Amino acid sequence: MAYDRPWKSFEEQIAILQSRGMEVADEAAALEYLKRVGYYRLSAYWYPFRIFKTVGHDRQGRPITQATDQFVPNTQFVDAVRLYLFDKELRLRLTDALERIEIALRVDIAHLLGERDAFAHLHRDTFHPSFARKRFGRDPRDTFEKWQARCEGMERRSKEDFVQHYRQKHGPRLPIWVAVETWDFGTLSQLFAMMKVPDQRRIARKYGVLDWAVFQSWLRSLNYLRNVCAHHSRLWNRNVIDQPKLPELGTLSWCDDFHGQPQLIARPFLLLSIVRHMTKVVCADTGWHLRLEAHLMTFPAPHAQRRLSLEDMGAPVGWERWWST
Repeated sequence: MAYDRPWKSFEEQIAILQSRGMEVADEAAALEYLKRVGYYRLSAYWYPFRIFKTVGHDRQGRPITQATDQFVPNTQFVDAVRLYLFDKELRLRLTDALERIEIALRVDIAHLLGERDAFAHLHRDTFHPSFARKRFGRDPRDTFEKWQARCEGMERRSKEDFVQHYRQKHGPRLPIWVAVETWDFGTLSQLFAMMKVPDQRRIARKYGVLDWAVFQSWLRSLNYLRNVCAHHSRLWNRNVIDQPKLPELGTLSWCDDFHGQPQLIARPFLLLSIVRHMTKVVCADTGWHLRLEAHLMTFPAPHAQRRLSLEDMGAPVGWERWWST
């Protein structure tokens, strides 16, 4: 199907929004945001203020809705801008914490495996055979082979001085405590997924998680979160693709609020809570979670008749009682 929507000037974009019921109190400021941020990116933040109509029902009788072009009454351009700025700051704060978690995990994994063999990551027998030998689709390589190729690519592309120095002095193979510094979060997460269960359990328990499979899902979800933040994508009410598992009831008390609540697990607040938990393990006296809580409390109240809140992020009722502890 051919794309037939014509190019629009910034002034025409404002006119379109106004024709659909959006109030633009300060057109000069709105023009600046359209020029600097863009119509398409901002559209994700005024989307919640659009009028939805019922177009049918699913098999359970629940209504299926579709967004119209019109906005609910009293929607203002600034409502979308404030939501955009809130989300931007949220991603920046999470990026800071995810960096700390990633660096700590590098040390945890390299120290554990490196104690046995400086080149443990290069040997297939380091890993659980049923995970390392998995194949997907038509790719003839198994999980371990694909992971190795990914690592080699990152090591080859690395411009870090320490990598060049090590190779000049010791040869092309990097020990795990050097190699790990060239990996990204996804590579680290994949390595953890291939590790033998006793090794996974040992690292998971350091973070207060008794079930290694739960912790494995956490790392996968945090890698997803990191990618969302790195690509500057909308986060605050996103439908989470890589949803984390929960430990058994009573294992981690704060997790209990999410049990039996699939609509909460599908939203980002659970990921924020996992970051909070792991950051406190990495640095016991951190104030990061308190700073994030302060930011969450600035969630913008819109002028529009449609109310939005932290519940749209997946925040459970009463989350404040455990967040600051």
